[in-house]
Amino acid sequence: MKVADPLPIRILTHNIRYATSAPFEGEEKWPVRRPKLVNELQFNTAHCSESFICLQEVLHQQLLDIISDLNGDQEAWDFVGVGRDDGHEAGEYSPILYRPDVWDLKVEKTVWLSKTPDRPSKSWDASSTRILTIAVFLHHSSRKTLVAMNTHLDDQGSKSRLEAAKIILEQIHLLTHQVPHTKRHPVFLAGDFNSEPTQEAYEEMTRHHSPMVDLLTLVPESQRYGDENTFSGFDPGTTRRKRIDFIFLSKGDFNGVMRGDDRKKNQDPWAANGYAVLPNKFEDGVYNSDHQAVCGDVSIV
Repeated sequence: MKVADPLPIRILTHNIRYATSAPFEGEEKWPVRRPKLVNELQFNTAHCSESFICLQEVLHQQLLDIISDLNGDQEAWDFVGVGRDDGHEAGEYSPILYRPDVWDLKVEKTVWLSKTPDRPSKSWDASSTRILTIAVFLHHSSRKTLVAMNTHLDDQGSKSRLEAAKIILEQIHLLTHQVPHTKRHPVFLAGDFNSEPTQEAYEEMTRHHSPMVDLLTLVPESQRYGDENTFSGFDPGTTRRKRIDFIFLSKGDFNGVMRGDDRKKNQDPWAANGYAVLPNKFEDGVYNSDHQAVCGDVSIV
């Protein structure tokens, strides 16, 4: 029986900072940051047509700007996602950008991270409405399917972050157990969790029983590129840098990710090929955001 070739994929996740009219000290307004942010996205996805871009804190006009700039006179990129405030265009999006010529969108869904996940709402101690964007894609040429997820957890409420992580894990369980005794599709989850590795949401996502694993932990430290922390703020003199942006991958046996020959036995759906935290400022001193992008190279095996 012929074994299918691995399918290389690049996942880039970035909280781009919403287009505020009252910027912080050290922050430029969106028209200045826009071309620098788009250049980052273009350069880092140019050589992998299977790339996904997961963004957070994106207002509707920002999303239109980014899609327009990425496409130019073509229609290479499209997106999945809605504004969190009304399920349409109001409020921040957590969109997933993809190339329709490469991926066929089969399912799209938005879940509100609250006690009423089917409609715009917030619960517990959340300061803002929060969402999970879900999409199921079929790769045109290989016919491989994956589940993509993107989220942005609350920056104030610890209880809401914990409960949001539980809702996300429940959604993963539902998606991967809809048809019993069939192959579980690989899942990736990207986003700004506003939770450091020692805090509630990250710990919930990576507990022993969790179906997910942090991509960083699958790539040897000697092979990672860039910084470890992902939140920089706009003023390095006053901001405490933190690692709060992540890419998680589903495990093959939902108990542990194997390597080498053991991976085959446990049918781990992913191979981890690379991990990077990209710079968000260069010599001109302009930050493209107060977060740095996280970029992961993986393969469906």
